[in-house]
Amino acid sequence: MSHHYIKFTNVSYTYPDGYKALKDIDLYIAHGERVALLGNNGAGKSTLLLHCNGLLKATSGEVNIGGIPVTKKTISDIRRSVGMVFQDPDDQLFMPTVEEDVAFGPINMNLPPKEVEERVFMALEKTGTTHLRTKSPLNLSGGQQRRVAIATVLAMNPSVLVMDEPTSNLDFGARRELINLLKTFSHTQIIATHDLGLVNELCNRVIVMNEGKIVADGERDTILADLNVLQILHIE
Repeated sequence: MSHHYIKFTNVSYTYPDGYKALKDIDLYIAHGERVALLGNNGAGKSTLLLHCNGLLKATSGEVNIGGIPVTKKTISDIRRSVGMVFQDPDDQLFMPTVEEDVAFGPINMNLPPKEVEERVFMALEKTGTTHLRTKSPLNLSGGQQRRVAIATVLAMNPSVLVMDEPTSNLDFGARRELINLLKTFSHTQIIATHDLGLVNELCNRVIVMNEGKIVADGERDTILADLNVLQILHIE
């Protein structure tokens, strides 16, 4: 993909039980932007993120990643380009060792063994988890699991990084290490979070969702100084 952007055009999504989680979403995130996605629980943040790599398919409208619409035919290309880090690392760590978890994606891309090995080494090194390669993900701390989950994504060499509450349940030290790590990435990033400290350090743009709609979108300091936005987010 030549341009690592995210574009939603009039996207709506209704769950099978009839709950309308997204309502006419129009959104453009440019190459290299770091964008925070804010909103209370149930605002639609996670649902929006799941559309970025085709885990959910829009009920109406179109999602486009780097010039490629998200469809059944393009889903493999999309998932190679969009790396998603879930809120709970248990959702993406399932192999006996860290090394096998990180290698899983590249192996399933049918890459040559030498390239798989190189990608695993790169991802572990970037996330500072090389020393954990032979350990079971089940025996790691929360911060270590989060880093390994990011390593599994980086091994796919994505152009877009999508994260759902990446600092949740981390202690202060692990949180600081994770923020410092995210600062080093040149990927296009969209981060759903309640962590305003992370937003202030990492993101220049803030999108606010409420009841399935985007209700504010703009420069971080301007958005977070808006009394209407603070009221929506229940921030005093």
